[in-house]
Amino acid sequence: MVTTHQLKITLKGVAPPIWRRLLVPSEYTLTQVREVLLTGMGWSGYHLYSFRIGRTAYLEIDEDWPGDRFLFEYDFGDGWEHQVVVEDVLPVASRSRPFCLAGRRACPPEDVGGPWGYAAFLDAIGDPKHERHDELLEWIGGNFDPTAFDAAEVDQIFATLADSSR
Repeated sequence: MVTTHQLKITLKGVAPPIWRRLLVPSEYTLTQVREVLLTGMGWSGYHLYSFRIGRTAYLEIDEDWPGDRFLFEYDFGDGWEHQVVVEDVLPVASRSRPFCLAGRRACPPEDVGGPWGYAAFLDAIGDPKHERHDELLEWIGGNFDPTAFDAAEVDQIFATLADSSR
């Protein structure tokens, strides 16, 4: 039987919560799951990462992903940790691609400095009198809405990636 895992990914150390609910084909290896998590969250993927399942850490490896809960660490310098929970395993008619079902809030910018740097970034861009306000707005490209997230937009990226891999 072909199945897909329904995952909830929550970025640790930030409030209000930033999370995604994704469907990931069960046959995916950790390397493929990494790509889905990065795409779903909005990360670029150019930093080191690892998975922690129980007491075991996995790096660049094509292993299966046992367990119903694990940690995905991204960008060791910034220290982003994602709690990944398997909410369900669902039967599907045939092989499928990843899907984005839901989510909340924008992914922090790459290289913002982890949860603490992100909080300082939000303070600065939200206060026109802050000494780094203009500098950080220029760095981010002029605008950043921390409340923005569009599940359909992320799902379209998954669809495009699936089409290009065929």
